[in-house]
Amino acid sequence: MSSSAPNLTVRVARKAVEATDICTFELVAQDGAALPPFAAGSHVDVYLPGGHTRQYSLCNDPSETHRYLIAVLRDPASRGGSQAMHAQVDEGQLLQISAPKNHFGLAHDARRSLLLAGGIGVTPILCMAERLAMMGADFVMHYSSRTRARTAFVERIAASAFAQQVQFHFDNGDAAQKLDLAALLADPQAGVHLYVCGPKGYMDAVLTTARAKGWPESQLHYEFFAAEVAKLETDASFEVQLASSGRIITIAKEQTVTQALAAAGVEVQTACEQGVCGTCLTRVLSGVPEHKDMYLTPEEQAANDQFTPCCSRAKTARLVLDL
Repeated sequence: MSSSAPNLTVRVARKAVEATDICTFELVAQDGAALPPFAAGSHVDVYLPGGHTRQYSLCNDPSETHRYLIAVLRDPASRGGSQAMHAQVDEGQLLQISAPKNHFGLAHDARRSLLLAGGIGVTPILCMAERLAMMGADFVMHYSSRTRARTAFVERIAASAFAQQVQFHFDNGDAAQKLDLAALLADPQAGVHLYVCGPKGYMDAVLTTARAKGWPESQLHYEFFAAEVAKLETDASFEVQLASSGRIITIAKEQTVTQALAAAGVEVQTACEQGVCGTCLTRVLSGVPEHKDMYLTPEEQAANDQFTPCCSRAKTARLVLDL
């Protein structure tokens, strides 16, 4: 389940336009104190005006204790989160955020790291590059985006100590500079770890190619921040039983488990409601879940001992949940 650490009150010290439709927000503690430490790949939950909760990766150097830096793309298909950040959050404003969480950490035993960023997915990847450079580790970073004008942190990367280890790939650029995934991932080697973050289509392409080329799952690291939860004609109603009370609740075909539980007065904490953040992760004591999340690894899904009730369903007539 989600972290029990108390929320933090932070002030927006600076809001800046980083690229077309991308703003950065520098967050500092309301009382000026040091913020909780974080590692590369960490994110925070931001509790937004209008009741939305969204996850944003920290993209500053992890050695900094005085601030968190996040970058937000204004998404035309936004469900309200990115629009609220761009339109309603200004410098000086106070926000509630969670302590940093990390489901996308660096494998410190890696012999070499391959960092792949697509669009706004650069945020955790850039933080990783900063950390690896500081450690003197061997890595290369490939950063794909639609156009240079829509590419965040170009100047920061150019001024960095690792600028020579970064290659940019623009959709509107010439063919020679396009990212050739098949060639890049053709030769998986022991100790070489791949990290990818970006839009779902980009990540699917990277992971599908890597798996087809024989990359072991243990060397693939990824984090999804948005997902289209597929609603299928085959989705059926089923039951969940609460282990603590024995109570049985029916989940209708068009309902999620969290919606049905909430209607029955049982609150499960949620954040993204898309199966990407893990906030609602719940233990399954009996029955087989139908996993629709992007959070659990394939191995964790196969164990069938936990699921994300915000989007996942059941393959069996009943799931017994540790609630």
